[in-house]
Amino acid sequence: MASDMVIPPESRPGATGSAALIGRSVVIKGELDGSEDLTIEGQVEGKIELRDHTLTVGQNGRIKAQVFAKSVVVFGELVGNISASEMVDIRDNGAVDGDIVAPRVAIAEGAHFRGSIDMQRKGPAPAREGAPPAPGSPEPSALSKLPPSFGSK
Repeated sequence: MASDMVIPPESRPGATGSAALIGRSVVIKGELDGSEDLTIEGQVEGKIELRDHTLTVGQNGRIKAQVFAKSVVVFGELVGNISASEMVDIRDNGAVDGDIVAPRVAIAEGAHFRGSIDMQRKGPAPAREGAPPAPGSPEPSALSKLPPSFGSK
């Protein structure tokens, strides 16, 4: 029955407003590309692209895919690498096996994660006066640290 598949947006985990829903009984293999938030309660295998939107993997969701999204919230199971422009949130009982690239990552107590995390910023952070240089930035040369009067006769 179609009415069994409709869940009000306010009762969906991690959802704010309207979002597309892939129900428990749905299995998708291939590429999934969208321009709205998406909640997956079924199974998806392949590639998911929601670059400007949020992907929520529901408690029943089972994903085996490369994921590209603005934000990813995991209540279920996701196997594959995640690239998020804003954040990745693995909630309690959620599981991720794969590498994460995102500026913000949250892993709740009781969640499972196996992989690596790269928390790159979107651009270089502005340097604060007196702050140590950022890792990977070139060190100022020893000569530039000398007082201007040094070496003058």
